[in-house]
Amino acid sequence: MASSVLRLRDVSVTRDGNPVLQGADWAVEPDERWVILGPNGAGKTTLLQVAAAALHPSSGEATVLGETVGKSDLAELRPLLGFASSALARRIPRTERVVDVVMTAAYAVTGRWNELYEDIDERRARRVLAEWHLEHLAERTFGSLSDGEQKRVQIARSVMTDPEMLLLDEPAASLDLGGREELLQLLGGYASDPKSPAIVMVTHHVEEIPLGFNRALLLKEGRITAQGPLQEVITSESLSETFGVEVELTEIDGRYSARARQAIAD
Repeated sequence: MASSVLRLRDVSVTRDGNPVLQGADWAVEPDERWVILGPNGAGKTTLLQVAAAALHPSSGEATVLGETVGKSDLAELRPLLGFASSALARRIPRTERVVDVVMTAAYAVTGRWNELYEDIDERRARRVLAEWHLEHLAERTFGSLSDGEQKRVQIARSVMTDPEMLLLDEPAASLDLGGREELLQLLGGYASDPKSPAIVMVTHHVEEIPLGFNRALLLKEGRITAQGPLQEVITSESLSETFGVEVELTEIDGRYSARARQAIAD
Protein backbone atom coordinates (compact mmCIF):
# COMPACT_ATOMS: atom_id res chain seq x y z
CA MET A 1 0.00 0.00 0.00
CA ALA A 2 1.30 3.48 -0.88
CA SER A 3 2.45 5.57 2.04
CA SER A 4 0.19 8.31 3.33
CA VAL A 5 0.61 11.74 1.77
CA LEU A 6 -0.49 13.28 5.06
CA ARG A 7 -0.52 11.94 8.61
CA LEU A 8 -1.42 13.81 11.78
CA ARG A 9 -0.74 12.29 15.18
CA ASP A 10 -2.38 14.01 18.17
CA VAL A 11 -1.96 17.42 16.52
CA SER A 12 -3.06 20.51 18.41
CA VAL A 13 -2.76 24.19 17.48
CA THR A 14 -3.04 26.99 20.03
CA ARG A 15 -3.35 30.70 19.25
CA ASP A 16 -3.06 33.35 21.96
CA GLY A 17 -3.54 30.63 24.54
CA ASN A 18 -6.75 29.41 22.90
CA PRO A 19 -6.98 25.91 21.36
CA VAL A 20 -8.18 26.03 17.75
CA LEU A 21 -7.33 22.41 16.92
CA GLN A 22 -7.20 19.65 19.51
CA GLY A 23 -5.77 16.13 19.36
CA ALA A 24 -6.28 15.57 15.63
CA ASP A 25 -5.44 12.08 14.34
CA TRP A 26 -5.91 11.78 10.58
CA ALA A 27 -4.28 10.25 7.52
CA VAL A 28 -4.78 10.90 3.80
CA GLU A 29 -3.85 8.24 1.24
CA PRO A 30 -2.90 8.99 -2.39
CA ASP A 31 -6.21 7.75 -3.82
CA GLU A 32 -8.46 9.56 -1.35
CA ARG A 33 -10.56 12.67 -1.95
CA TRP A 34 -11.58 14.26 1.35
CA VAL A 35 -14.16 16.89 2.19
CA ILE A 36 -13.88 18.72 5.54
CA LEU A 37 -17.05 20.20 7.01
CA GLY A 38 -17.88 22.03 10.19
CA PRO A 39 -19.36 25.27 11.51
CA ASN A 40 -17.56 28.62 11.52
CA GLY A 41 -14.62 28.58 13.92
CA ALA A 42 -14.42 24.78 14.00
CA GLY A 43 -10.76 24.74 12.89
CA LYS A 44 -11.19 23.75 9.24
CA THR A 45 -8.80 26.30 7.75
CA THR A 46 -6.28 25.66 10.53
CA LEU A 47 -6.36 21.96 9.73
CA LEU A 48 -5.81 22.73 6.06
CA GLN A 49 -2.87 25.03 6.86
CA VAL A 50 -1.21 22.24 8.84
CA ALA A 51 -1.83 19.88 5.91
CA ALA A 52 -0.17 22.42 3.60
CA ALA A 53 2.88 22.58 5.90
CA ALA A 54 2.14 26.30 6.26
CA LEU A 55 1.45 26.08 10.01
CA HIS A 56 3.42 24.17 12.62
CA PRO A 57 1.47 22.22 15.24
CA SER A 58 1.73 23.46 18.81
CA SER A 59 1.99 19.82 19.82
CA GLY A 60 1.82 16.44 18.14
CA GLU A 61 3.34 15.49 14.81
CA ALA A 62 2.34 16.33 11.23
CA THR A 63 4.00 14.46 8.36
CA VAL A 64 3.47 15.80 4.84
CA LEU A 65 4.78 13.76 1.89
CA GLY A 66 7.10 11.94 4.27
CA GLU A 67 8.55 15.11 5.86
CA THR A 68 7.83 16.19 9.42
CA VAL A 69 6.48 19.73 9.66
CA GLY A 70 8.73 21.83 11.87
CA LYS A 71 11.69 19.46 11.62
CA SER A 72 12.49 19.51 7.91
CA ASP A 73 13.30 22.04 5.20
CA LEU A 74 9.99 22.05 3.40
CA ALA A 75 10.98 24.39 0.55
CA GLU A 76 11.22 21.49 -1.89
CA LEU A 77 7.74 20.33 -0.89
CA ARG A 78 5.97 23.52 -1.97
CA PRO A 79 5.63 22.63 -5.68
CA LEU A 80 4.30 19.20 -4.65
CA LEU A 81 1.40 20.76 -2.74
CA GLY A 82 -1.35 22.44 -4.73
CA PHE A 83 -3.17 25.06 -2.66
CA ALA A 84 -6.07 27.38 -3.47
CA SER A 85 -7.76 29.78 -1.07
CA SER A 86 -9.26 33.27 -0.95
CA ALA A 87 -6.25 34.42 1.09
CA LEU A 88 -3.90 33.30 -1.69
CA ALA A 89 -6.12 34.97 -4.31
CA ARG A 90 -5.70 38.31 -2.55
CA ARG A 91 -1.92 38.06 -3.05
CA ILE A 92 -2.23 37.67 -6.83
CA PRO A 93 -1.72 41.04 -8.60
CA ARG A 94 -4.96 42.12 -10.28
CA THR A 95 -2.96 43.17 -13.37
CA GLU A 96 -1.30 39.76 -13.81
CA ARG A 97 -2.15 37.89 -17.02
CA VAL A 98 -4.11 34.72 -16.34
CA VAL A 99 -1.54 32.53 -18.09
CA ASP A 100 1.14 34.03 -15.83
CA VAL A 101 -0.99 33.48 -12.72
CA VAL A 102 -0.92 29.78 -13.55
CA MET A 103 2.66 29.62 -14.78
CA THR A 104 4.19 31.30 -11.70
CA ALA A 105 3.12 28.29 -9.63
CA ALA A 106 6.27 26.63 -10.99
CA TYR A 107 8.28 28.97 -8.74
CA ALA A 108 5.69 29.13 -5.93
CA VAL A 109 5.32 32.89 -6.42
CA THR A 110 2.14 34.89 -7.05
CA GLY A 111 3.46 37.52 -9.46
CA ARG A 112 5.83 37.26 -12.41
CA TRP A 113 9.12 39.04 -11.74
CA ASN A 114 12.61 37.92 -12.81
CA GLU A 115 12.04 34.16 -12.96
CA LEU A 116 13.18 32.38 -16.10
CA TYR A 117 10.45 30.27 -17.71
CA GLU A 118 10.82 27.88 -20.60
CA ASP A 119 8.42 27.36 -23.47
CA ILE A 120 7.38 24.07 -21.89
CA ASP A 121 6.18 26.01 -18.80
CA GLU A 122 3.88 28.20 -20.86
CA ARG A 123 2.62 25.25 -22.89
CA ARG A 124 1.85 23.42 -19.67
CA ALA A 125 0.04 26.48 -18.24
CA ARG A 126 -2.10 26.85 -21.35
CA ARG A 127 -2.91 23.13 -21.37
CA VAL A 128 -4.05 23.31 -17.74
CA LEU A 129 -6.18 26.38 -18.51
CA ALA A 130 -7.85 24.41 -21.30
CA GLU A 131 -8.56 21.51 -18.96
CA TRP A 132 -10.42 23.90 -16.64
CA HIS A 133 -12.27 25.59 -19.56
CA LEU A 134 -10.28 28.80 -19.18
CA GLU A 135 -8.17 28.93 -22.35
CA HIS A 136 -10.20 31.89 -23.70
CA LEU A 137 -9.14 33.94 -20.65
CA ALA A 138 -5.38 33.35 -20.92
CA GLU A 139 -4.54 36.93 -21.95
CA ARG A 140 -7.03 38.61 -19.62
CA THR A 141 -5.92 40.15 -16.32
CA PHE A 142 -6.79 38.31 -13.13
CA GLY A 143 -8.62 41.31 -11.69
CA SER A 144 -10.99 41.49 -14.66
CA LEU A 145 -12.39 38.00 -14.06
CA SER A 146 -15.60 37.06 -12.31
CA ASP A 147 -15.47 35.30 -8.92
CA GLY A 148 -16.14 31.94 -10.56
CA GLU A 149 -13.44 32.47 -13.17
CA GLN A 150 -10.94 33.57 -10.51
CA LYS A 151 -11.63 30.47 -8.45
CA ARG A 152 -11.13 28.18 -11.45
CA VAL A 153 -7.88 29.99 -12.29
CA GLN A 154 -6.70 29.41 -8.72
CA ILE A 155 -7.39 25.69 -9.05
CA ALA A 156 -5.67 25.59 -12.45
CA ARG A 157 -2.68 27.27 -10.81
CA SER A 158 -2.74 24.74 -7.96
CA VAL A 159 -2.51 21.76 -10.36
CA MET A 160 0.10 23.38 -12.63
CA THR A 161 3.00 21.51 -10.98
CA ASP A 162 1.31 18.08 -10.93
CA PRO A 163 1.09 18.12 -7.11
CA GLU A 164 0.93 15.02 -4.96
CA MET A 165 -1.78 16.59 -2.81
CA LEU A 166 -4.34 19.27 -3.73
CA LEU A 167 -5.75 21.45 -0.93
CA LEU A 168 -8.81 23.62 -1.57
CA ASP A 169 -10.22 26.07 0.97
CA GLU A 170 -13.90 26.74 0.18
CA PRO A 171 -13.47 26.83 -3.61
CA ALA A 172 -17.21 27.37 -4.23
CA ALA A 173 -17.75 30.10 -1.63
CA SER A 174 -19.55 33.24 -2.90
CA LEU A 175 -20.37 31.70 -6.29
CA ASP A 176 -23.84 31.92 -7.80
CA LEU A 177 -25.69 28.74 -8.70
CA GLY A 178 -24.34 28.55 -12.24
CA GLY A 179 -20.76 29.26 -11.22
CA ARG A 180 -20.94 26.76 -8.37
CA GLU A 181 -22.31 23.97 -10.52
CA GLU A 182 -19.78 24.55 -13.28
CA LEU A 183 -16.94 24.43 -10.77
CA LEU A 184 -18.30 21.32 -9.03
CA GLN A 185 -18.72 19.53 -12.35
CA LEU A 186 -15.07 20.21 -13.21
CA LEU A 187 -13.89 19.23 -9.72
CA GLY A 188 -15.96 16.06 -9.88
CA GLY A 189 -14.38 15.06 -13.17
CA TYR A 190 -10.91 15.77 -11.80
CA ALA A 191 -11.56 13.86 -8.57
CA SER A 192 -12.88 10.86 -10.51
CA ASP A 193 -9.69 10.55 -12.55
CA PRO A 194 -7.47 7.88 -10.93
CA LYS A 195 -4.39 9.81 -12.12
CA SER A 196 -5.36 12.83 -10.00
CA PRO A 197 -3.59 13.42 -6.67
CA ALA A 198 -5.03 13.16 -3.20
CA ILE A 199 -7.52 15.99 -2.66
CA VAL A 200 -8.65 17.73 0.53
CA MET A 201 -11.42 20.32 0.26
CA VAL A 202 -12.90 22.51 2.99
CA THR A 203 -16.52 23.62 2.70
CA HIS A 204 -19.43 24.72 4.87
CA HIS A 205 -22.13 23.08 2.79
CA VAL A 206 -22.89 19.48 1.76
CA GLU A 207 -24.32 20.89 -1.48
CA GLU A 208 -20.73 21.72 -2.45
CA ILE A 209 -19.42 18.16 -2.22
CA PRO A 210 -18.47 17.16 -5.79
CA LEU A 211 -18.97 13.72 -7.24
CA GLY A 212 -15.85 11.61 -7.00
CA PHE A 213 -15.13 12.49 -3.37
CA ASN A 214 -14.97 9.40 -1.17
CA ARG A 215 -14.00 10.51 2.35
CA ALA A 216 -15.34 13.05 4.85
CA LEU A 217 -14.11 14.59 8.08
CA LEU A 218 -16.29 16.61 10.46
CA LEU A 219 -14.92 19.20 12.89
CA LYS A 220 -16.56 20.86 15.87
CA GLU A 221 -14.83 23.25 18.27
CA GLY A 222 -11.41 22.15 17.09
CA ARG A 223 -12.02 18.43 17.47
CA ILE A 224 -12.67 15.78 14.86
CA THR A 225 -16.15 14.39 15.51
CA ALA A 226 -16.24 11.88 12.64
CA GLN A 227 -14.10 10.74 9.73
CA GLY A 228 -14.16 7.94 7.17
CA PRO A 229 -16.01 6.88 4.02
CA LEU A 230 -18.25 9.67 2.73
CA GLN A 231 -21.57 7.84 2.95
CA GLU A 232 -20.87 6.68 6.50
CA VAL A 233 -19.92 10.14 7.76
CA ILE A 234 -22.34 12.39 5.88
CA THR A 235 -25.55 11.46 7.68
CA SER A 236 -28.36 13.44 9.29
CA GLU A 237 -27.20 12.28 12.72
CA SER A 238 -23.53 13.23 12.33
CA LEU A 239 -24.32 16.59 10.74
CA SER A 240 -26.86 17.37 13.47
CA GLU A 241 -24.24 16.66 16.13
CA THR A 242 -21.55 18.67 14.38
CA PHE A 243 -23.63 21.74 13.50
CA GLY A 244 -25.82 21.76 16.60
CA VAL A 245 -29.12 21.77 14.71
CA GLU A 246 -31.43 18.97 13.66
CA VAL A 247 -30.54 18.34 10.03
CA GLU A 248 -32.60 16.66 7.35
CA LEU A 249 -30.24 15.25 4.70
CA THR A 250 -31.15 14.33 1.13
CA GLU A 251 -28.96 12.49 -1.39
CA ILE A 252 -29.81 12.22 -5.09
CA ASP A 253 -27.41 10.67 -7.62
CA GLY A 254 -24.43 11.25 -5.35
CA ARG A 255 -25.17 14.91 -4.58
CA TYR A 256 -26.31 16.06 -1.15
CA SER A 257 -28.57 18.77 0.22
CA ALA A 258 -29.40 19.61 3.82
CA ARG A 259 -31.82 21.79 5.73
CA ALA A 260 -32.89 22.25 9.30
CA ARG A 261 -35.61 19.81 10.26
CA GLN A 262 -38.88 21.58 10.88
CA ALA A 263 -40.52 21.00 14.25
CA ILE A 264 -44.05 19.64 14.00
CA ALA A 265 -46.51 21.84 15.86
CA ASP A 266 -48.85 20.18 18.35
